[in-house]
Amino acid sequence: MTNSDTTVDHAPEHTPRLNWTQHVPEVYKAMVRLDAAARKGLDAKLLELVKVRASQLNRCALCLDMHSKDALAAGESVERIIQLSAWEESRHFYTEKEAAALELTEAVTVLTDGFVVDEVYETAAKHFEEAELAQLIAAITVINAWNRFGVTCRMVPGHYTPGDHG
Repeated sequence: MTNSDTTVDHAPEHTPRLNWTQHVPEVYKAMVRLDAAARKGLDAKLLELVKVRASQLNRCALCLDMHSKDALAAGESVERIIQLSAWEESRHFYTEKEAAALELTEAVTVLTDGFVVDEVYETAAKHFEEAELAQLIAAITVINAWNRFGVTCRMVPGHYTPGDHG
């Protein structure tokens, strides 16, 4: 990164393992359509918080870059994005509905028990109408799929500009 006075040395970017979108363009196009369908009816800021949190859990640098920038572009605060990795200890930054969505995101993303526990689902169901809850579950599922492509193919973060989707 260079500005008028200073040059900062960064480690060189890694090389992606595979440009999967080039080799399976129909899958990529289907994912873009699925993503568009999954986001319908969801609040843009809530959606980006969910995407950032799932991407943190999955360690997908490309998606963290993209969805942090998209969250900022949607009007989300830097403070709330930063606090996402510790949202349970900083619940006061989030509404009860957002906390329920984040808890559901973690449960769907990290299936350590093999299922989403009833308490987590019931909490989310208290804050979301059934159709909106179905959309939220779809959005969580889709970001997890994107994360798996990004992490497996070692996609490189840092080049995304909001609005560059699809």
